[in-house]
Amino acid sequence: MTATACKFVMIVLAAFALASMSVLAQDAAEPEGYRTEDYRAPTPATLNGARVVKTFEAHQIWKDGGAVFIDVLPHAPRPANLPAGTIWREKPRLDIPGSVWLPDTGYGTLAPVTQTYLETNVARVGGGDRAKMLVVYCQRACWMSWNAAKRLLAMGYTNVAWYPDGTDGWGEANLPLQEVKPEFPVAQ
Repeated sequence: MTATACKFVMIVLAAFALASMSVLAQDAAEPEGYRTEDYRAPTPATLNGARVVKTFEAHQIWKDGGAVFIDVLPHAPRPANLPAGTIWREKPRLDIPGSVWLPDTGYGTLAPVTQTYLETNVARVGGGDRAKMLVVYCQRACWMSWNAAKRLLAMGYTNVAWYPDGTDGWGEANLPLQEVKPEFPVAQ
């Protein structure tokens, strides 16, 4: 194949790739409200009012310190219908070191007790500073982190970063992970 033919093929392939990305972006358009179903699906590339960060940016923010990393992945409770005497072993959650795990706070609709749990714990870990950088994540292709970051913006936090690749992207980059337990509500 000639050099000109190779260039033509490359241009056609590049145009096809860009068109494909455009279609994918349209499939995951940023909704007006919160996503309330199919949480494990492609997410938008944007979150109005938040900074969207890739793994290298999240890692730099983490290394610099000063930001609060918040994981919102749901926590699977012990099944209620387990027979007596059954040993239950929780699946360990590996997280970005220093993160706070606030499970179940990324659903599209939150029960009042879960909303209070989110508000109380974010205020606590952020020291009451609504301008403190908050980096919100869970896993790749998970709307829960998008919902939670959007909710923090609605709560008046002004320095919210959404890390859509979450622990998947972090682990793929061979960055450190540590086992964590969920953060429980502050006694009132």
